[in-house]
Amino acid sequence: MVRYLKESDVEALLTMPLALEMVERSLKDRALGLAVDVPRVRAHIPAGTLHMMEAAAPELKLIGFKAYYATGKGTRYFVQLFGTDSGKLEAIIEGSCLGMVRTGAASGVATRYLARQDAAVVGMIGAGKQAVGQLEAVCKVRAIREVRVYSRTAERARKFCETMSTRLGIPVKPVASAADAVRGADIVNVITKAASPVLLGEWLEPGQHINAAGSNSLIRRELDEAAVRRCATVAVDARGTARNECGDLLPLVEKGHLDWNTLPELGEIIVGRVPGRTANEHITLYESHGMAVQDIYVGAALVALARERGIGIDLPIGN
Repeated sequence: MVRYLKESDVEALLTMPLALEMVERSLKDRALGLAVDVPRVRAHIPAGTLHMMEAAAPELKLIGFKAYYATGKGTRYFVQLFGTDSGKLEAIIEGSCLGMVRTGAASGVATRYLARQDAAVVGMIGAGKQAVGQLEAVCKVRAIREVRVYSRTAERARKFCETMSTRLGIPVKPVASAADAVRGADIVNVITKAASPVLLGEWLEPGQHINAAGSNSLIRRELDEAAVRRCATVAVDARGTARNECGDLLPLVEKGHLDWNTLPELGEIIVGRVPGRTANEHITLYESHGMAVQDIYVGAALVALARERGIGIDLPIGN
């Protein structure tokens, strides 16, 4: 029987601490050669785009993929897990909530390894659905006391701040500009759909850490060249994915300032193969684009919890 988890099931089971644990484990295992991740591929047609991400987790005895089809009418996400020993389909998980939380968790893990230990102020550029996970994750790994939020839509920023202030129990306040969000922040989360930079290098201050998680296309940019060049460490989730999707870094690569092949991966920092932050005054950057291996590990934990708690339904598929 195949365990099917609806969005409401995922919301009932998935916590940020669990996502942080499993995302860090997935990145660590991949860095150690214990897991495999395949960069995203896309099939475009006039009606929409099908996105496919694959990964294998031999340590969990699972292999699988996330597929999502984006149209003007919305996007539906599904994670499917197969047992590597049995060859059977083990689970189908609706993946919208899962994706939002694990994307936030990846930035949380990056913050754990790259931000200053005393980081206490967060600047947010972007206040959409994905911003929720970004902020919650950062607040789980650092003692955050203040958050400043900028959105091009003032009402969206206001609602986000009200919701997250109540949820996190700390002041979360809207500000008038992106520069105001960055000024005095220790951690800057950028989570937008911007085609042109919304974070400028001239705003950055020594000691800051940046999580850039909104762009996954070579024709989109959230950071300008000056911002990237000011960073002492530029880490990515996966070099192969960054090469395909990181518009923020493309201009620097084209001009010879960065090399796709030598960019440090977050997993390599986790296992100590390459250094992360080496000085308090350095500015650090994490470029996040999403990895199926993160979905597989988080999904595995969800399925185990679902079976333990009797959540979800079993489908007679492939018996």
